[in-house]
Amino acid sequence: MKYISNPPDAASLMTTARSFGNYDLPGALADLIDNSIKARAKNVRVHCVFSNVDPVVRIIDDGCGMSPDELQVAMRPASTNPTVERSPDDLGRFGWGMKSASFSQCMKLTVVSRKNGELSAAVWDLDDVDNWKMGVLSEKEIETLIDPLLKVSDGTEIIWNKCDRLFEGGTLTQEQFNHLIVHTRNQLSLTFHRFLAGEVRGCRLSIYINGTPIAPYDPFYSTHLATQALGREEIRHGRSNRVRIQPYILPHYSKLVLADFDRLSGAEGLLRNQGFYVYRQNRLIISGTWFRLVKHGELSHLVRIAIDIPNTLDSIWKISVDKSDAQLPAFLRNRLLQIIGSLRNKSAKVIRSKGAKIATGGNISVWNRHVHDGQIRYLINRTHPVIEALFDPKRNSKATTNSALQIIEQSMPVNNLSQDLGGDSVKVNQVTLNPRTIIEQLEIALPSMLLDAGGAMERLTAELRRTEPFAQNWKLVEGHIREKGWIK
Repeated sequence: MKYISNPPDAASLMTTARSFGNYDLPGALADLIDNSIKARAKNVRVHCVFSNVDPVVRIIDDGCGMSPDELQVAMRPASTNPTVERSPDDLGRFGWGMKSASFSQCMKLTVVSRKNGELSAAVWDLDDVDNWKMGVLSEKEIETLIDPLLKVSDGTEIIWNKCDRLFEGGTLTQEQFNHLIVHTRNQLSLTFHRFLAGEVRGCRLSIYINGTPIAPYDPFYSTHLATQALGREEIRHGRSNRVRIQPYILPHYSKLVLADFDRLSGAEGLLRNQGFYVYRQNRLIISGTWFRLVKHGELSHLVRIAIDIPNTLDSIWKISVDKSDAQLPAFLRNRLLQIIGSLRNKSAKVIRSKGAKIATGGNISVWNRHVHDGQIRYLINRTHPVIEALFDPKRNSKATTNSALQIIEQSMPVNNLSQDLGGDSVKVNQVTLNPRTIIEQLEIALPSMLLDAGGAMERLTAELRRTEPFAQNWKLVEGHIREKGWIK
């Protein structure tokens, strides 16, 4: 047998790198920030310069920088063997991170670095990759593009040109650009929230996008008084590998202000954001998944579980190139299933404890409970301001509305409800209103309630405080009417 060299075609492989992983802009930037963290940077500044034809993205940090030799290695495709043991603070894996992340968004990657006062720069341009020839910039060429910060201190700057992947359709509007920046800021505030909050390394990491600092977003709301941080445990794998598990039960929405509820819900709602949040070396890599152990459900939508894994377990977790996906190892499955079962019961109790109630203490309820000759009947309270609003002739026919209410009352599934409550009550679930729905109901009820109160805001406030569901969600309601300037 003889051996011959059979290297890959340079242009083909580098172009293929554009499809490694499933990067979007925040995912690509996160990979670069990983490198900044490894370089012990305290500040990372991202500048996205808008252009509807050729936007430019620049990322600069104040880390230790790279020497010319180190920069050459960093720019080399697949520069690190993923099987080699890494330092505990190393957030990389395959040695493709900076290259694949950058090429997922742009065609031209320039890296400028300064270490111990020495500047160096290199370029990969996918329109001009022949025989693995990488561009190395001269001192004069560096001067024309260097960020002023690198003229006075060590650090690294990454520049993306020909950013054809930032947008689809060939053009980028100002509105699309602004939306992209907001989405990126939100994702990075979640991905690096432990670093931004100063929980790691003994100092805070500051990340700026277009000059605005990013605030940390804790998906567990761990500082909220109503958040339940349950028992933490460690599961060993081998002699030195440990997986930390920390479950949380989020506060019921009635204990949150509207802005906090919106943040916890995200774009897809609380239901889709429940589940496991997997951290690798304190950096979030996966959020809101049950790894197909259970389904997303109403009774568990307050459950979130932090799982911390070391980078020494990358192979069995099968971490992807873009660090956005992994597979749950078999040795954790049974224990996590047990944890999920107990947490869903605790979440159900929190949800049910805030359910609608029959009028007590003079409160105005949606339903009235009538007992006559030993028979119990539940009737809709037609004097409830939200129900009363349905009888406005400008919006509806009173006869039609009244008929609809009679049908609701007559169709109440009494037999099914009795059987369910007599069996496994955990399976009985009441539909919960979210803060947005409550505010919509408030807006409907306010005109008629204000009229009944004679325009007096004090009387209106008193009525709201004894009217359900506004009474049991008073913090939310009060915040809304204060924001509107209706009360001081």
